[in-house]
Amino acid sequence: QQRDKLRQYQKRVSLSLERERELARRLLKEGRKEKALLLLKKKRYQEQLLDKTENQISNLERMVQDIEFTQIEMKVIEGLKIGNECLNKMHQVMSIEEVERIIGETQDAVEYQRQIDEILAGSLTEEDEDAILEELNAITQEQIELPEVPSEPLPEEVPEASPVKNRPKPELVAAS
Repeated sequence: QQRDKLRQYQKRVSLSLERERELARRLLKEGRKEKALLLLKKKRYQEQLLDKTENQISNLERMVQDIEFTQIEMKVIEGLKIGNECLNKMHQVMSIEEVERIIGETQDAVEYQRQIDEILAGSLTEEDEDAILEELNAITQEQIELPEVPSEPLPEEVPEASPVKNRPKPELVAAS
């Protein structure tokens, strides 16, 4: 408001300066040099007042800008304060120990999944391969129980008569 009042004052003084300049010219034409000199001194004084007024307006504008910037800073600080309070509440809910426990569980789960992926991908170590082969041998020996092999030699193969020749001849059955 004060800045606006000073600008209005500047306009009035500027208009007054123009009138006094014109009046000083007229007085010089009329030969009234003393009166024209007095008006020019007054005009000079008012010009200095205009310069001072301009400096005051500049100071006021700078102050308004500083106030606006301070208000912005206050909003930023308030936002930081609220954010800090939220972080503190979140920290109360979740302790460092809880976070470490969750991270540990996550790492265990990731390691377990990696092992499953390796098995499915067939990237087994030599120890794993050996253990798997031993288990396979154990399972196959459990399941297959072979009969004992006779210790006597098998007889030589004797050619038998053709089964068609030894077949009895069909009898004719009379229809009754």
